[in-house]
Order: sequence, then C-alpha cells, then structure tokens
Amino acid sequence: MIITHHGKEFFKLQTGDMVLALNPISKDSKFKTNGFGANIALVSVNMPDYNGAELVEYAGKVPFVVKGPGEYEISDIMIQGFATKGYEDHINSIYYFEFDGMKILYLGAMYLPEIPLEARQAIGDVDVLFVPIGGKTVLDAAAAHKLAVSFGPKLIIPMDFGSDQESGALKDFLKESGSEKVSPVDKLTIKLKDLAGKEGDVAVIE
Repeated sequence: MIITHHGKEFFKLQTGDMVLALNPISKDSKFKTNGFGANIALVSVNMPDYNGAELVEYAGKVPFVVKGPGEYEISDIMIQGFATKGYEDHINSIYYFEFDGMKILYLGAMYLPEIPLEARQAIGDVDVLFVPIGGKTVLDAAAAHKLAVSFGPKLIIPMDFGSDQESGALKDFLKESGSEKVSPVDKLTIKLKDLAGKEGDVAVIE
C-alpha cells in the first residue's frame, strides 16, 4: 500500500489499480489541492474541507462514495462506518476496513474522543490508524494520542494539524507519543510484514 497526503485529512491509499480517497478536500474549501482518480471515496463529515468527492473523479470515472454510518461492500472491500461527534452540530463517521491485507481505522474529523460501544465492539485489530490532532475543530494532541493508543494500532498517522488548527499541534502530538525524532516523509509505502513488532509507532506524511 502506498499512502500519500494531499492536505488536511485528504489521503490517497493505493495498491495496484485500486485507489481509495479519504476525506477529499472540496472545491469550496479555502484549501486547494490536486485531485486524482479513485475507485472509492470515504467522506466522514459534510464540511467543505472534507467532502470533495468530485475531486477524485477522473476521465468520466466516478468513485463509489461512502458518507455516513453503515456497512458497505465495494470491490470486495468491507467498510464499516460509525457515527461520532464532529465540530459544532456535525456528525462525523469513523471508518474501519481492510485494504491490502491491513486493517485500517480512519477517525476522520472527530471533535470529542468518544467512541460508541457498537464501534468498540466491532473494531478488532488495527494495523494503521489515522487520527486528527489539530485541536480547534478536531481532537487536540493529548486527547488524540490517548484515543489512538486505546485501539492498540501498530502505526499511527496524525492528520489535520495545519495553519487553521492550533499552533504546534504536531510537535505536541509527537511529544505525547515519544516520537520527537520522527521525520516527515513525502509518501509511505508499507506492507503488512513491515508492521510486525510495531506498537504505536508514528509516521508523519507531508
């Protein structure tokens, strides 16, 4: 699996010809980025910074868009979505799915570190966890780290720590996790075997 970051909580996950887009940035957002073609787009909350599924349409190819709680099966990929508290009155969905043999938990734009019992019971092993850490419209660094490690992930990828969030959010998160020496990378290429023996490791993708 190849993971690239396209701003805010917008990530591209790819293995072979299968491409997933996570919280693509909308054209209505003040944040601008380049899109790409995706088979599936996961949208966790209906806000312009996160709901730009149109940005991952390419050459007439329209992705299957997952937006909200429920169970979905697309191209043999099972996705479970659970409702959590988003900023202000918004509902945020967290998504749990398997991709390229790895179990992934994507927390989207969570605002409060509260996980429904239904979700806790359904979520099993977590290989890769994406967690927002910015602190203004999403979890802050301390709450994000505490919640992230509660799932026992092998790898944690922080997100949403840009100029519109609290200053120093990434630095604070790395300190919370004891990962101050972690250097950002442009992209991350990982296989399940690469995660063997890891426990709560942190990777920052710029």
